Amino acid sequence: MSPLTPPLSQRLDGLRSSAIRDLLKLTARADIISLAGGLPDAELMPRDRIARAADAALTDRSRLQYTESPGWGPLREVLAARESTRLARPVPIDEVFVTHGSQQALSLLAEVLLDPGALVVVEDPAYVGALQVFRAAGARIEAVPLDADGMRLDVLRELLARGARPAVVHTVSNFHNPGGVTLLPERRRELAELAETYGFWIIEDDPYGELWFDRPSPEPVATYSPNVIRLSSSSKILAPALRVGWMVAPTRVCRAVELLKQGADLCGSALTQQIVTDLLADAEWLAAHVDSVRTAYGSRAKALVDAVRARFGDAVVSTDAAGGMFVWVDFADGTDTDALLPAALDAGVAYVPGSAFAVATDYSHAMRLCFTTSDAETLGRAIDRLAGAHAAGRG
Repeated sequence: MSPLTPPLSQRLDGLRSSAIRDLLKLTARADIISLAGGLPDAELMPRDRIARAADAALTDRSRLQYTESPGWGPLREVLAARESTRLARPVPIDEVFVTHGSQQALSLLAEVLLDPGALVVVEDPAYVGALQVFRAAGARIEAVPLDADGMRLDVLRELLARGARPAVVHTVSNFHNPGGVTLLPERRRELAELAETYGFWIIEDDPYGELWFDRPSPEPVATYSPNVIRLSSSSKILAPALRVGWMVAPTRVCRAVELLKQGADLCGSALTQQIVTDLLADAEWLAAHVDSVRTAYGSRAKALVDAVRARFGDAVVSTDAAGGMFVWVDFADGTDTDALLPAALDAGVAYVPGSAFAVATDYSHAMRLCFTTSDAETLGRAIDRLAGAHAAGRG
């Protein structure tokens, strides 16, 4: 008798790998300028300062032990103080939970807040990592489009008026990934009011909020309602390898997440959490470091947007990068960015087609460009290559 092959869980049905992660495998060639990955610049990561913090942590062997599931106590105290300033209210330590990057927080929250079949509202185009989490949780997903001022709350209101009752509304409120836009303060207040009126949770995903270029990000949505769970991370301002993210949430949510995290990985890395504590607590150094990152990214963003508009003119509409890491480009001439990608790769430039982020809308004429890992001259060359591939395809 042939041996029976054990099955995998049905929750894997319909899941697919991130198109962005798959694309990164194709862009490892040295001759390709990649505008595809959402990666911070390794050259701007504070390697020497991280090394000093690691040396300081390693002077005490006890710090190599397990730590508490909600995170190392001193780190949570530092985060509570930072978030208290950000939210203009006292944030108790019991409302701060440290995770293995903010993506783990999103995954654990999906288990805590969603039953199979629950409705989740996402922005369209959507953050791919959120889509993967919500699909794995068996959620029903409804999409609300973005405009230049963030999530269109008129569409959300219509959805609610028709009887939709979401368990969660997910928003990347600052410098959206992939859309590059920021939710207006008025819309933040209105979204919070809708959450309280209709009894849903808002997950405010904010990994880019400190990467503003001209003026600080608006007050978080979490400022306006206890129905908001706020996520953030050290990955974009320090280093992704540290894998330290956090959430600010009501105590009952934090305790529920703690139960699940104990089953997932017991606790995070006490060592990297101590390193991050050292860096975040060094306020003068941190302010100077983040300002240098903002300055570098701001000049690169301007160079990329200027190059796109100079080379493509009226053929495209692009966002103004006021912060974060991304520019969203729409072709007005009917260009199919999935079809253009092979020619672009042959020309030596990579991007992410808009279809990778699509939920309910066809973004086949759009693309996401990341400006963080190349200098202005290199970005200019990348857009020259892209324009050449585009012109060849239209010829």
